[in-house]
Amino acid sequence: MSPKLKKLDKEFENIFIVQNDLKSPISEAFRTLRTNIRFSSLDKPLKTLLITSPIPEAGKSFVSVNLALTIAQNENKVILVDADLRRPVIHKIFEGNNKPGLTNILVEDKKIEEVIRRVSGIDPNLYYIPSGPIPPNPSELLGSNKMQEVIEELQKQADLILFDSPPVIAVTDTLVLANQVNGVVLVLDVGEVSRDVAKQAKILLEKVKAKILGVILNKVDMGSEGYYYYYYYDDERKKRRSQ
Repeated sequence: MSPKLKKLDKEFENIFIVQNDLKSPISEAFRTLRTNIRFSSLDKPLKTLLITSPIPEAGKSFVSVNLALTIAQNENKVILVDADLRRPVIHKIFEGNNKPGLTNILVEDKKIEEVIRRVSGIDPNLYYIPSGPIPPNPSELLGSNKMQEVIEELQKQADLILFDSPPVIAVTDTLVLANQVNGVVLVLDVGEVSRDVAKQAKILLEKVKAKILGVILNKVDMGSEGYYYYYYYDDERKKRRSQ
């Protein structure tokens, strides 16, 4: 069965900086990140990568989407999985519907081919799986044997599987998933995340033997228009939610 083809949600269309503004400093930063990830594991190809943050609203989903697209632009098939089973957002960015999705695979034994999707107007190498219905037991599902089977099956279908996961300090969901993947990238919101909070997130990940590949500093003021972009996007989104 071919993947369902969805249209890009107009509200989030401008989030795709690496597609809409190839020459921006942010696009260049993501290409550098792509290269660093590629060379982070020379002995064994990195197939699964988890993106998380210490606290909510750090921009991890923004990073997940643009990193996935940047890697797809390099002729690699990428599957972006929304593993945030409490506050999923990937489906909103792409097309507004999270059903069926990951939880349907884990609970109802749906096939990956039944839930995987592509988006019109986006790189054909980029696929995604939404969260599915929000379950009462996210940690148990993500730490289950079934989830391990799903990860193994996904690796057969793409060059890289990228998981957008919940904040690591808020819940245990990310910790039960972190040691099942090849690497973890931590997104820090500059000005919002203290040194102590960042250290706490690092310690929690190390306790479950997660391989931390590096840290992304988000919302950095580099004195250029491009680096102010996500400030603007995030503030406007918050305004819409409060109206």
